[in-house]
Amino acid sequence: MDRDESLRTHLRKILDWEDAHVGFDTAIDNLPETLRGIAPQGLPYSPWQLIEHLRLTQSDILGFCRNPAYVEAKFPDDYWPPSAVPPTLAAWDESVAGFRRDREALKQLAADAAVDLFARIPHGTGQTYLRELLLVADHNAYHVAQLVAVRRCLGTWRSP
Repeated sequence: MDRDESLRTHLRKILDWEDAHVGFDTAIDNLPETLRGIAPQGLPYSPWQLIEHLRLTQSDILGFCRNPAYVEAKFPDDYWPPSAVPPTLAAWDESVAGFRRDREALKQLAADAAVDLFARIPHGTGQTYLRELLLVADHNAYHVAQLVAVRRCLGTWRSP
């Protein structure tokens, strides 16, 4: 395996691996519906807010990588849901599905040999595809860890 292929393989893995920490899918597994909109005392977010923030941010980064007509979202308003509680019962499942779909698209981007990972994104301000893939992996790991902390505070976390 050459260096390029090795880097691409590693990038695909870090978007959902669980070698050094819990991954997204484990963090949301068996989270009771009744606790999805509860922010534990002392913490500023509920599981719903973290899930939706992860989806919104990952989708934004993917959009930036793919879309020459990308328009930067407004922070923090466009990156966090307005309520601690999912607006509908289906919203949770839709957010989880959207996160997984965009994660797969980012993994495909990382695997695409036609994409020069070190090239600047043409419509960006100096960002490279490699930077954006690492950014989303790092961001996801950070907030998934927060989700585990929230679940611990809610008494609904069982270590894998």
